[in-house]
Amino acid sequence: MVYIAFDFTVQPLQPATDILIAELSERGFESFVETDEGLQAFIPEADWEEGLLEGVRILDAPEFDIHFSRTTVAQQNWNANWEKSFNPIKLGGHCMVRAPFHQAEAVRYDIVIEPKMSFGTGHHETTHLMLEWLLKMDLEGKTVLDMGCGTGVLAILAAMKGAKAVDAIDIDPWSYENTLENAQRNRQGHIKVYLGDADMLEPGRYDLILANINRNILLEDLPRYARSLNKRGEILVSGFYLEDLPAISEKCRELNLEFQKNTLKNHWVSAKYVF
Repeated sequence: MVYIAFDFTVQPLQPATDILIAELSERGFESFVETDEGLQAFIPEADWEEGLLEGVRILDAPEFDIHFSRTTVAQQNWNANWEKSFNPIKLGGHCMVRAPFHQAEAVRYDIVIEPKMSFGTGHHETTHLMLEWLLKMDLEGKTVLDMGCGTGVLAILAAMKGAKAVDAIDIDPWSYENTLENAQRNRQGHIKVYLGDADMLEPGRYDLILANINRNILLEDLPRYARSLNKRGEILVSGFYLEDLPAISEKCRELNLEFQKNTLKNHWVSAKYVF
């Protein structure tokens, strides 16, 4: 597959970079690499059309100075891009997310991720927040769904923490393949990976659903997630800003999902609800 790559220079970096990621995600951009100068964003060439960036409000915001260049990138060149910027991360002193070329350390949960064209290395605030939730939870014997799995990093940590059954679903074929590869790489081959969307979900199947997806998809698919939860099941959501939390919580309330708590990192939010 061939991708169109946009290299954005952004001043000041925050919150403009986060807003830019959110807006581009809604227009079909699949992968992002934050740089010292701004952001690299990737969209499949087949999904690109001229005028797609029209209406991206942050590009015209007077308080930010944003410029970009455009190139074409073959999939096999992806590794060269992310290896330049992918540094290992540690969470809570006992979880590490790293690439295969990083040195392993003595941590309880050593997660090796080769993201390629998929989202979810733990570096973005939303993935980081979701990983922090999982590290605090008792998942022993639970059934877990990672919806919009990207690299599969959340599914992998859930499996490492003792979940008895873990499903991972993504609508993007490359994310599907990448999650399969990363599950095997981390010796979590029992994770079941599916190519599809929320229409695949069955009633009363999961004790925990993880959904790190953008606001609009969450609002559309939350009824399907709620139907798939067991009684007293939990759902962790992220991928939206603090100002979006009331809309998410109101939708959850309509579905008898009780708000528990939210966490915040650089304008991004993750929230927990119980059925």
